[in-house]
Amino acid sequence: MCGIVGYIGKNPAVPVLLDGLRRLEYRGYDSAGVATITDGAIETRKRTGRIANLAALLKDSPLAGETGISHTRWATHGGVTDENAHPHLDESGRLAICHNGVIENYATLRDQLTREGHIFTGQTDTEVLAHLIGKHYDALKTPHGKARLVEALREALRGVVGTYGIVLMHADVPDAIVGARRGSPLVLGVGKGENFFASDVSAIVAHTREAVYLKDFDIAVIGRDEFEISSLLGGASGFEVTKVEFSAEDVSKGDYPHYMLKEIFEQPETIRDAMRGRLSREEATAKLGGLGMTPGELRDIDRIIITGCGTAAHAAMCGEYIIEALAHVPVEVEFASEFRYRQLPLPKNTLVFCVSQSGETADTLAALREAKRKGLRALGICNNVASTVARESDGGVYMHAGPEIGVAATKSFTSQVTILTLIALLLGRIRHLRTTEGLQIINELEALPDKVRAILKQDDHIKAIAQKYAKATAMMFLGRQFNYPAALEGALKMKEISYIHASGHPSAELKHGIIALITPEVPTIVIAPEDSVLEKNISNIEEVRARKGPIIAIGTEGCTKLQRVADDFIGIPHCPDYLSPILTAIPLQLLAYHTAVALGCDVDKPRNLAKSVTVE
Repeated sequence: MCGIVGYIGKNPAVPVLLDGLRRLEYRGYDSAGVATITDGAIETRKRTGRIANLAALLKDSPLAGETGISHTRWATHGGVTDENAHPHLDESGRLAICHNGVIENYATLRDQLTREGHIFTGQTDTEVLAHLIGKHYDALKTPHGKARLVEALREALRGVVGTYGIVLMHADVPDAIVGARRGSPLVLGVGKGENFFASDVSAIVAHTREAVYLKDFDIAVIGRDEFEISSLLGGASGFEVTKVEFSAEDVSKGDYPHYMLKEIFEQPETIRDAMRGRLSREEATAKLGGLGMTPGELRDIDRIIITGCGTAAHAAMCGEYIIEALAHVPVEVEFASEFRYRQLPLPKNTLVFCVSQSGETADTLAALREAKRKGLRALGICNNVASTVARESDGGVYMHAGPEIGVAATKSFTSQVTILTLIALLLGRIRHLRTTEGLQIINELEALPDKVRAILKQDDHIKAIAQKYAKATAMMFLGRQFNYPAALEGALKMKEISYIHASGHPSAELKHGIIALITPEVPTIVIAPEDSVLEKNISNIEEVRARKGPIIAIGTEGCTKLQRVADDFIGIPHCPDYLSPILTAIPLQLLAYHTAVALGCDVDKPRNLAKSVTVE
């Protein structure tokens, strides 16, 4: 969940490390720190709060050195203090480590090390890991050097239970940084006369476009001109140097005030990219070769499970409605965090889709592994072609949405729903959809980008509505059928970045308890396009109005019935029911964004949140 950057080369390390940390700010953090090797010793600088606090400290108390590691922490063990910030030192003060993940048996290890005389300055599991590695390093009789440091790490990790992405260095080995991963992402950046480590390639893309995405149980050593990768279990580990698909410009805000707004406005292109090359008019179907399944195998599927977390789970719920409507295949959505702990019946002809923007979400990855352990085919839908989900799944579909920096997911949601619609089209054509029906669905899909552009032109109108209701203490989001998941996603966006309590519900559940929350101070956002339940939604709106609750309605443009009963109205172009969540998501995202801006919230870095949740 946190950010790691390591550098060894011919340039001063601190500017490279700070630049990398700033590029990882979107991941969420509460403190930051750096360490460098200077004159045969390790020096650290650490501060709670934003990276700007660390930069100010470094201005007053600079660090020299061309070898260094750095970290942004999101607290798991121990409070948010300077002492608990990374990097952490071992007992000797000559070994420094940054760590993402959770060491589950850290308390046992800490007690053991304390009995041996180790003194700890903080409460983190990472400091325990630093002491453990340092203990093994000091116990080895081999000469100081890379081999000794790697062996010490290997010995320490054999006694560790948990997950980790690690970078470490030792003052006795100034020409190397060592990295390792298990369950937490770590990338090795390959430069010229310099090499890098990072938890996300976006941190180093300004310096190199060549990367090695380390696998679980890999141990890597980088020097200025070389690198080596081996296995924790011993012996070499295969690897591939990958060309990074995006540039530093792709992860900049451009002329937008926030990444989130930029990514909202990128959706006409990202939706088109999700479909690019995947629609066949000749066969009136979707072409998804990455699934690795024949039409016969797909036809044999009796049941689909889609699993994900947060926004990905809401996209999965949209997929449930869409696949059942177009393909007539039973679909269940499971929170990835629950999937592996449930006694869920899993017939052999069940297909599992694991949805994750990063492809590194810990719970989703665990669900994928559980599905494979049960002998099921598990496919991934993710945005990172080199991610763990992409590598370990039996096939899947890449989103091609480009880097998503804003913590609040926007373009990834619409890309995921688009891809799930392609899957529904493919399965439907295999089963029962006629050619004419397939072509009609393709026509509607191809029209989506222009319809999204039309909604984005209402940005100023949506901004005015957001400012009108920004002081609300709570909001309610209602939708039915395909747009119930959209209501959940709209509520999630609102609470993520504005901190207003928001809840999403099926409209028809209004009378079953939640109507008690209606007051003139609680606006209700009703998603009610012209579909089979429009009249039912209008009836629910009348019930809210009778209790003096303000209504913001999102519906099909020109729908006078809806406009008459709404205090404020946002129109979307006409579309089939099954595509409406893609269009209704856009005004919901803009409404949350402009509300957060009106309240002065830090839109791209909301409190307590991390972009990629890589711990359970």
